[in-house]
Amino acid sequence: MNYWTDLNMAAAAPEMVLTTALFIVLLLDLWLKDSQRWLTCGLAILSVVVTAAVQGVLWVSESQLAFHDMFILDGMAQLAKIGLYLAVIAVFVYSQSYVQVRNIYQGEFYTLTLFALLGMCIMVSAAHFLMLYLGLEILSLSLYALIALRRDDGKAAEAALKYFVLGALASGLLLYGISLVYGATGSLQLGDVLTATVSAAVNTWLLTLGLAFIVVAIAFKFGAVPFHMWVPDVYQGAPTAVAALVGTAPKIAATVFTFRIMVTGLAASSGEWEQLFLILAVASLVVGNLAAIMQTNIKRMLAYSTISHMGFILLAFLGKETGLEAAMYYAITYALMSALAFGVLMLLSDKDHECENISDLAGLNQKNAWYAFLMLLAMFSMAGIPPLMGFYAKFFVIKALLGQGFVWVAVYAVVMSLIGAFYYLRVVKTMYFDQADTAPETNGQMGSLAKVLLSVNGLLLLAWGILPDSVMNWCVEALVRTY
Repeated sequence: MNYWTDLNMAAAAPEMVLTTALFIVLLLDLWLKDSQRWLTCGLAILSVVVTAAVQGVLWVSESQLAFHDMFILDGMAQLAKIGLYLAVIAVFVYSQSYVQVRNIYQGEFYTLTLFALLGMCIMVSAAHFLMLYLGLEILSLSLYALIALRRDDGKAAEAALKYFVLGALASGLLLYGISLVYGATGSLQLGDVLTATVSAAVNTWLLTLGLAFIVVAIAFKFGAVPFHMWVPDVYQGAPTAVAALVGTAPKIAATVFTFRIMVTGLAASSGEWEQLFLILAVASLVVGNLAAIMQTNIKRMLAYSTISHMGFILLAFLGKETGLEAAMYYAITYALMSALAFGVLMLLSDKDHECENISDLAGLNQKNAWYAFLMLLAMFSMAGIPPLMGFYAKFFVIKALLGQGFVWVAVYAVVMSLIGAFYYLRVVKTMYFDQADTAPETNGQMGSLAKVLLSVNGLLLLAWGILPDSVMNWCVEALVRTY
């Protein structure tokens, strides 16, 4: 038996390269002194770059199944993985000086992040419920440890414990839902589940009950209301470098994860899960935006704004094929916006001061107009102000909703966006018009590469906002090569 060809292992070559590189980094780090930890950072970045290069070399134009139809490589998976690689590289580069001065410049930070990346890659390429669950658990367990990485920080420990308890509950609900779907259809392979549900050869009651449990687990991963309790605590309690990771790449993975289950496996039950998604999205938009207005801690404000943004992604799934393209575009856009916002916060933090309150940004324009402009781009894009990417992300979702006749939902989403613009503009007002006794100092230890990448990050929000079809065409092509 030729395992390479019979199992089509080439389809998972990037994951195998990443796993190998991960263990090399893990082992080499054991022999490094603290003064040599920059090697761990460099090797971690190199590992992701090499994995991305392998992904590019093995780029396929048609969907491929591997490992007895448990793993799939298609357009959606490839686009999502490129987004994941770029997001993780950005987090590594932005956070190097931040983690160094906080005594978390350790191999654990990099190896756990690589483990999280591996879990996300498995999630987006899973064609079987067990693979979906495996990827989700690898991601979740890595994040639990990363959030609690600062052992001397009570807030981080509390946030990690809350996330662990609620995450364990969500995992249990997901497993229970999967077992019910298996009982109803007799299979865990997503294609077989779809075939069974289309032919109506299923136990409808069991399938509907299983679907409800799965939707709850998905809502938890998105941080949708009423399963959002962990999001503000994790964003505020975790080190900003870890919060940047939580707020970027996992959102792309969660979007494709939802696509795999709901569109690939349970499309025949779309009538049921679309109603649940609608309820979750409507609640997330109102709770996320109204709660964010009351926040003075900017990380907590970004957490509540994340809840509202995830409501938009859930709404996109109501828009059929056009909506799926919009969901992917929104996830990529949100990862870019969040990476920029957290990158600026890390830039403005030093060893003795954490930039986490909105008031900490007062007078930033007077101290460094460029960094203030970058934060302005992040805030305006999140608010949905043209011509930035965030505007077109919301526009494409609303357009998809109108195309399916959800007029009142589209109007509601626009109103919620207008309400949400208030707290984003408050941040801009603080940077440009408020005065501080001492203007915020920029982190002098942040390397030139990080500052350049941060600037590119912000300019991409503007450039791809002016030319939105460039990214949308990637999403359309990816979806075409998925079916």
